[in-house]
Amino acid sequence: MLAANNWFFWAALSACFAALTAIFAKIGIQGIDSDFATLIRTVVIVFVLAAFVWFAGKWTDPRTLPPRTLLFLSLSALATGASWVCYFRALQIGEASKVAPVDKFSLVLVALFAFMFLGERPSLREWIGIGLVAGGVLVLAIKR
Repeated sequence: MLAANNWFFWAALSACFAALTAIFAKIGIQGIDSDFATLIRTVVIVFVLAAFVWFAGKWTDPRTLPPRTLLFLSLSALATGASWVCYFRALQIGEASKVAPVDKFSLVLVALFAFMFLGERPSLREWIGIGLVAGGVLVLAIKR
């Protein structure tokens, strides 16, 4: 299967960039407020994504999108923003090697929320993997 059409390829690439995000952010937030750092990060993302969408010929008039789409994309954006603010604050006061794995507890929450709200039904093997991730987060989070 071509990499461009392989969800695992893109998910693994996302994980690599997420790891770099933690490292770059930890270095970048030294000496500045974490909320201001989040704003700078967001502005950069807006410009880079706008340029990418424009040059790739993917621009669509947002006014033509269905209201339900706009609602849920807006809710997703608000959740992302809240996540980033919390993440940067945690990075500012904690170690990246501890903050990032706890942040990835979102994997467990996604599985639970997808089960409850989207009707997704992971297999027993997948639930075991999700449980192992949850256990790993607990091991990292518990202080000695």
